Amino acid sequence: MQPLVLSILLTISLSACTTASKTASDAPSSTDSSGTTPNTTSANDNKGDAQSDVRKKQIESDIRAREQRNQIAGDPQKRDPEDLASQVRGKLEANIPNSNLTVTAKDAEVTVAGTVASKEQLAKIQPLALQIKGVKTAVVKAVVKP
Repeated sequence: MQPLVLSILLTISLSACTTASKTASDAPSSTDSSGTTPNTTSANDNKGDAQSDVRKKQIESDIRAREQRNQIAGDPQKRDPEDLASQVRGKLEANIPNSNLTVTAKDAEVTVAGTVASKEQLAKIQPLALQIKGVKTAVVKAVVKP
C-alpha cells in the first residue's frame, strides 16, 4: 500500500513541475539568456521571496521531504531533473535575497541564470546548488544586476 501511495505522490509532484524553477515571478523564463531580466520591477520588489524565517523553514522542510521520498522510492544518488531544479531554486530563494533566478536541470547538472544584487550573492550560487544531493555540476549564467 505504501509504495502505491508514494508512486501516486511522485506522479503528482512530477506533473506539477513542467517549467523552469524561478526564484521570482519576473526571473527569466529559461537559462538560455545569460542573466537578462525584464526591467519592470526593482530589486526591492522581491523582499518577500524567502526572507521570513517561516518561509525559510518551509523551503528547508520541502528539501528534506523530497530527500526522504527519494531515499524511499529508489536510487538515493539519482534524482529527477525537475526535483533537482526545484530544490536548488528553493535553496537559492532562501539564501540569496532579491534574486531573479531561473534554474533548469539535466543529467545531474543544474544551470542557473538571471540576476542577483551583488558579487557576493553571485559567488554563493554554485556552492549552494552543489549542496543539493544529486547535483554533480552547477553552471552559473547569472549576472549582477547593474
